[in-house]
Amino acid sequence: MTDVLTTHDLTIGYTPSRRTARIVAQRLNLTLRAGELVCLLGPNGAGKSTLLRTLSGMQAPMGGRVTLDGDNLHGMDVQQRARKLAVVLTERVSPGLLTGWELVALGRYPHTGWWGGTSERDHEAVRKAVAAVGAEHLAPRLFIELSDGERQKLMVARALAQEPRLLLLDEPTAFLDAPRRAELMILLRQVARTANCAILASTHDLQLAQRSADKLWLMDGAGGLMTGTLDEPQLIAGLERAFSVPGLDYDPRTGTFEHR
Repeated sequence: MTDVLTTHDLTIGYTPSRRTARIVAQRLNLTLRAGELVCLLGPNGAGKSTLLRTLSGMQAPMGGRVTLDGDNLHGMDVQQRARKLAVVLTERVSPGLLTGWELVALGRYPHTGWWGGTSERDHEAVRKAVAAVGAEHLAPRLFIELSDGERQKLMVARALAQEPRLLLLDEPTAFLDAPRRAELMILLRQVARTANCAILASTHDLQLAQRSADKLWLMDGAGGLMTGTLDEPQLIAGLERAFSVPGLDYDPRTGTFEHR
């Protein structure tokens, strides 16, 4: 598999107003590869959103660097980044009276030039993106008339219309019911393969992440980040520590909690 994104001794954090900088994690050397779905896990406040903002270029690193296809991510201008990287955030969007097709077509903005004119290639990219998420029947409808699960499919399609090398998603299943959560994660895994892009999705759904992802990234809330699969004892032990709750037993192999 081809390396898409790599971090080099990356330090992430933020500076609250009128306060000293807070380091969330440091010396991170991570790799995302084409064709892989990676799930980012961690308890609340562990720094998942800070990491995603840094990897997307929305936030500068406090140290080290991030490369995307070998180029310094934070040295790219906005349009350069948008041609290689797409982001789907947790917040609900309100695009007015746009149809699904029109919303997905917004993903072509990095490729349409100064005047925003679309070519047949752009139309084909939109059609492929809609087909990739199985939303052909949703695309002609008004976006505001769709359910949360249907809207999320089209938001992923909009990101795919950018033809990104890297897709970052922050809690993509947050507003979905259990069947739609499973459907979306299966879809993301298929998209990683068919589009040959790297996908990183943060989630609180431990069970679904462990069943769907090719690899897990775990932020433990104490400044550490480990990567691996459930075949690795070190990651299993890290999951147990990160998600231990008084009165509950956590089984990292199944992602479930049980009362003692």
